[in-house]
Amino acid sequence: MSLDLSISHAALKPSEGLDDFTKGMIAAVNGMLLDILAVVARKDYEDRRRRQAEGIAKARNDGVYKGRPADAKLRQRISELLADGKSIRKVASLLECSTTTVQRVKASL
Repeated sequence: MSLDLSISHAALKPSEGLDDFTKGMIAAVNGMLLDILAVVARKDYEDRRRRQAEGIAKARNDGVYKGRPADAKLRQRISELLADGKSIRKVASLLECSTTTVQRVKASL
């Protein structure tokens, strides 16, 4: 709700004295405003993601972006526990990491 928009503010006022047509119009306009705001927010989100991806691609081409480095200590501990015969789930619970992380390390062995 925006206090600057008389339409949305009117929706919270007591609707005494308003005819059914006016009530319906206020509800329709409020719904349309929410839809428009949702579309604008989604477009803004997608634009930010696209610009971020373009920046990362440019940095990779320039040799500047290398991504987040792997946690060498965690990878070593995972390798050790897997070598001891522990299951993927057991290793993940012991080291408090995801099973996906354990599977990636196992695949790289």
